[in-house]
Amino acid sequence: MVAECVRCESFLGARRDAGRLHLTAALALSALAFYVPANIYPILRMSAYGAYSESTVWDGSISLVRQDEWFVGAVVFAASIVVPLLKILGLFFLVLATRLGLGRRRRAQTHLFRIIDAIGPWAMLDVFLLAVLVALVKLNDLATVLPGPGLAAFTAMVVFTILASQSFDTRLIWERDEP
Repeated sequence: MVAECVRCESFLGARRDAGRLHLTAALALSALAFYVPANIYPILRMSAYGAYSESTVWDGSISLVRQDEWFVGAVVFAASIVVPLLKILGLFFLVLATRLGLGRRRRAQTHLFRIIDAIGPWAMLDVFLLAVLVALVKLNDLATVLPGPGLAAFTAMVVFTILASQSFDTRLIWERDEP
């Protein structure tokens, strides 16, 4: 609902919908449900000359570290495994804190949401899709490269996380004591 000035027809303010918290919680729960298969199932399957291999995000991180690519391995691990989990857990915390009126540090909760919102573009979905496409194009004659079920789960997790962070309204943090 929106209040509108009768004289100038400008919007005066909008009523906050507490149902947005339920939507955010549902989307974050969906992201969490896809988090496990995204990290357990293979992202990429490859078959070349009778040899078959599958690789998960974890396998890719470990493989980079073993090849002395510590920085790249750490970035892949952080951006693909740690950051999405922290983002989902942070959204759950914000929903619970707002819904139950926990804590008095509203400014810190707002800063937490800004951090969650800022790390959103760092999701590694585009990097994985690019890697799969490059592998499909470059190795088409040499090997059979197929996206694994982990890629679909990872994609769904990233999309649900983005939707959850977009659906959260920080103004609800500040208005929770108002009637």
